[in-house]
Amino acid sequence: MSGNQKMTKDLAIMAFFAALTAICSQIQIPLPYIPINLALFSVHLCGILLGSKRAVLSQSVYLLLGLIGLPVFAGFKGGPGVLFGKTGGYIIGYLLCALIDGLIAGKDDASTLRMMLQMLAGTFFCYLFGTIWFMFLTRMSLALSLSYCVIPFIPGDIIKIVLAVLLGKRLTPQLRHYQFI
Repeated sequence: MSGNQKMTKDLAIMAFFAALTAICSQIQIPLPYIPINLALFSVHLCGILLGSKRAVLSQSVYLLLGLIGLPVFAGFKGGPGVLFGKTGGYIIGYLLCALIDGLIAGKDDASTLRMMLQMLAGTFFCYLFGTIWFMFLTRMSLALSLSYCVIPFIPGDIIKIVLAVLLGKRLTPQLRHYQFI
């Protein structure tokens, strides 16, 4: 495969995951401060399949699309007001999550448990960054911020991790066959 073909495939798959994150952001359950959505599932899958560099680039495209005003964030919202608003830290936290998740991409010896633990770590850092951001902008206490922004999300995020690992393990051989990873 030539360098141009490889670059084209890389760009296509990174664009696909930016679009998938935008779509998954719209599949949501509204809550008072932060909606529950499927975006983190896409981030996990992106990390596990693409590796840190391409996963972070893919999620950077997603963030940039939202920053310029395209309605890619939850509730078909976009713009700097959303990205730099009280929930923006969680969205920016997708970059940390993709980076950490991507450390296990392409590792044939990675067990399911190791993959899940890696994704839990990615989720933790997304939560950490987002919660600190949220607390700074809202002036809410740690306990109240966790009760609004983290605790309601833990069960769903565990399910997203399990599904991302199962799907990632199934897709990895296919993507390798077509030389996407």
